[in-house]
Amino acid sequence: MNIWPKPFIPVLVDHDFPPLKIIDSSAGLINFAESEEFRMYVCGITPYDATHLGHAATYLAFDLIYRYQFLSGKNVKFVENITDVDDPLLERANRDKLDWSELADSQINLFKSDMSALRVIPPDHFIKVTESLSIIEGFIKRLNENGYLYEIEHDYYFAVENFLNDLPIPVDEAVKVFSERGGDPHRVGKKHKLDPLVWSAHVGNEPGWESSFGFGRPGWHVECTAIACHYLDDKKNDPIVSLQGGGSDLIFPHHFMSAQIIEAAYGRKFSETFVHAAMISLDGEKMSKSKGNLVFVSKLIESGVDPMILRWALLRGHFQKDRAWSTQLLDKSFIEVNLIRSALAQSEVAETKDVINSLIKDLSNNLDTPAALERLINWANSSKSNPSVNQSGLMARAIDSLLGLAL
Repeated sequence: MNIWPKPFIPVLVDHDFPPLKIIDSSAGLINFAESEEFRMYVCGITPYDATHLGHAATYLAFDLIYRYQFLSGKNVKFVENITDVDDPLLERANRDKLDWSELADSQINLFKSDMSALRVIPPDHFIKVTESLSIIEGFIKRLNENGYLYEIEHDYYFAVENFLNDLPIPVDEAVKVFSERGGDPHRVGKKHKLDPLVWSAHVGNEPGWESSFGFGRPGWHVECTAIACHYLDDKKNDPIVSLQGGGSDLIFPHHFMSAQIIEAAYGRKFSETFVHAAMISLDGEKMSKSKGNLVFVSKLIESGVDPMILRWALLRGHFQKDRAWSTQLLDKSFIEVNLIRSALAQSEVAETKDVINSLIKDLSNNLDTPAALERLINWANSSKSNPSVNQSGLMARAIDSLLGLAL
């Protein structure tokens, strides 16, 4: 799959980058392991609606992680999937009388345009599920060979019971959430209510593909595991990836199941860390496709909103704290960005090197973007009242490198 253009990341010299500390969704605050390579897998979109601000906030968070690790000298390998065949996509296509693949492609192209406008670094591999069917089938075969697959009426399930020790929530709650997020806990014949579907037999006019498990399509959780292992597993690292990321609504069941499926297939840990971005709300409710209360990146840009002001606004809150979107936030961000731009346009500004070191420290501390942006506002005000050095270009490069803000 073609990716969007990669923004240039100016290199910062004479600045030390401490190890990145991040809050893992299960282990709390951790330091990433010292290594020359950083392997990141981020769950991508199901392309049945345009990029909303919840999506954008999530991908900005992992963009900052990529930037920090790259600037600290690591070789970053980054893979992102596209779930381009799934129930919500097929339901939307059927409702609107559209070809499902054309709907998916149109929304993927819009997503790429939005990410490019926001200066999000693209993955090395941006992979559709429909491009990966042989990879996924091979992975399911591995589960079958290891004795963790069983069939109900031509559908195939992963037997998860031996892998529930790390369940992040009580079983009764897990069953409820599993049902709300695509699972079928009460299907007759299942060995355990939480067993996820890994191959779905063909139904009606849905798309399907020939496989060793019959004509049909893969299940959600196994898709990510197969793609991540294929593109990031060099057979030398355990865990397989340094980070698996996505929105907090993926903690369970998706990311939990992904990890258990890989352990069942390979006897190895999937990820060193599991990192999740919080939700964006509008009028007191989580912004989501199912609720229909979406604010779209493309619509805001079409209306004249500067993408860098939009990026600033989304970085104004911490990526792991649920937060509200409002026109007031956008208006405030407009004022703040223009303040920074005005300072950068001066021939002389306030001292920069210590400020840049402090920005690096803010980001190393679990991506503390609110502190970083406040620091920039203070620097801009100091530049207005007490300019002393000819270093506006140095600060502009640092803001671009660290925060992805081309001001």
